[in-house]
Amino acid sequence: MRPRITEPMNEEGVTRLMEYIIITGVLLVLMIVMMFTVNAVLMEGPADKLRYHAFVDIGNGVSTRIVDLYVIAPGNGTIATKFDIPDEVAGRDYFVDVGMAGASQAIRVQGGNIQSSVAIGGIGATRGVVGNTTGAGWNMIQYDSKGF
Repeated sequence: MRPRITEPMNEEGVTRLMEYIIITGVLLVLMIVMMFTVNAVLMEGPADKLRYHAFVDIGNGVSTRIVDLYVIAPGNGTIATKFDIPDEVAGRDYFVDVGMAGASQAIRVQGGNIQSSVAIGGIGATRGVVGNTTGAGWNMIQYDSKGF
């Protein structure tokens, strides 16, 4: 009969394997959290800021074009002009609406959850301006002394 060896078992290999599994699991959880955070903080935040400032610029440009057209508008007759604005801003479409905003007239540019409002300078109190458009294609401003 063989004598029994009563040495303690070597559990070092199992301990190291469990350590690697636990560390890998924690790192995978952190990687998943980072993937969602990076998209929201590093990509969407700056894109939304860019979109807002671009919408303000587009609103100012449309306001300037409207005021310029109304300055040269005839007393009797019609005049029309075409203008182009960017088709999309930061890879997304947007909508331009011209009309009343409270007591004054304003140009509201919006796309998704981002919106900017720009007052129409100079003619807002004397001439009524209404309409809407998108960024796609050519856009037109029309003036008729009889009204629409």
